[in-house]
Amino acid sequence: MAGIRLEHISKIFSGKIEALHDISLEIHDREIVTVVGPSGCGKSSLLRIIAGLDEPSGGSILIDGQSVRSVPARRRNLAMVFQSYALYPHMTCYENIALNLRLKGVPASDLDRSVRETAALLDIGNLLGKKPRELSGGQRQRVAVGRAIVRKPRAFLFDEPLSNLDALLRERVRHELKSLFRLIDATVVYVTHDQIEAMSLADRVVVLNNGRIQQIGSPDEVYRRPVNRFVASFIGSPSMNTFEAEISDGSFRLGPDTVNTGLRWSGRAWVGIRPETVRLSDSGIPAEVVWLENLGSQCLVGLRAGGILLTMITADRPASNRVRIRLDAGEIHVFDQHNGENLILGMPGRPARP
Repeated sequence: MAGIRLEHISKIFSGKIEALHDISLEIHDREIVTVVGPSGCGKSSLLRIIAGLDEPSGGSILIDGQSVRSVPARRRNLAMVFQSYALYPHMTCYENIALNLRLKGVPASDLDRSVRETAALLDIGNLLGKKPRELSGGQRQRVAVGRAIVRKPRAFLFDEPLSNLDALLRERVRHELKSLFRLIDATVVYVTHDQIEAMSLADRVVVLNNGRIQQIGSPDEVYRRPVNRFVASFIGSPSMNTFEAEISDGSFRLGPDTVNTGLRWSGRAWVGIRPETVRLSDSGIPAEVVWLENLGSQCLVGLRAGGILLTMITADRPASNRVRIRLDAGEIHVFDQHNGENLILGMPGRPARP
């Protein structure tokens, strides 16, 4: 496997459309990094530049410490797995996996051994005689990965490989992929717009928006300590509650009550509260239930407190339309009204949140 380093990568398309702006990122050997962001944020462009399918407008790409800026895709020895899996429908799984080796002129005995060893690794030996239409989505994914593994690439690049699956199948294949990544112990760059995929598969997550890196960190870090309002709203399901408020010496009004943020600061700002940190209480802030969704073991509840709409997720169904809620200062975020930065993270001497 190999480490990948991007230094000040930019990509400008015709018409002066800037898809990527000053992207610097180091992906360590055998690390799984997911790149997540909304449609059009530049994540697929970034992956194609790493693969060598597109040229950057500026910056450097290094693999194992060596520049590959002028190295064509076929010589970078990176395996790319696409959304559609790109399996040939008229070929068996054996033939799909063997294709790259056959094109390279690998002797038949060596080719057969490599295909069967790869199939055994992925537990698809019983599928080698079947064609893609006879396989489930998870099985097709494993065949596509097998075709990549058999080449012995330096790293794997995944371009939204689950986006064409329905929700139930996507969840099942996601679990299979996580096990697969542990099995092959590979360097992986995985692009997705689905933050659940990004969080569940990665060692580190790169959050991208408008061609710019917003935050790089472990899944827990980007969830618990978002650097700005965009990351806070994009990462997490249901998404974070955000609303404008006047902060006075670290506190703001919510209905008849004053809520302490733990931040010694005054001014207009955005307040952020995760739905799971809004809790029902016997005493606290009065709120009105305006809608409710039964999720089985939990309820998703829409509340109105002092004119502010909040979403709460709870295991306890509200007993009536009038409830009281409790907020913990240690779980409240405050974002700058102008640039969206998390003010609590930037306070000198303030301990990092758990």
